[in-house]
Amino acid sequence: MLKLKWLKSSYSEASGNACVEFAKNGSFITVRDSKHPELQYATVGREAWGRFTGALVDGQLR
Repeated sequence: MLKLKWLKSSYSEASGNACVEFAKNGSFITVRDSKHPELQYATVGREAWGRFTGALVDGQLR
């Protein structure tokens, strides 16, 4: 398993039970389920991650 510094959104619930975690992984961003960190994770390019988070901020995704 990768040794990464996992981060959560400031919008995550205080209990930390309903969110994803992400980590910088070279030129990629790695994403996992905070409830089940032992399970498989997804890795995407930084550009794709930027477009995804930008769409969230702009309200394009619900």
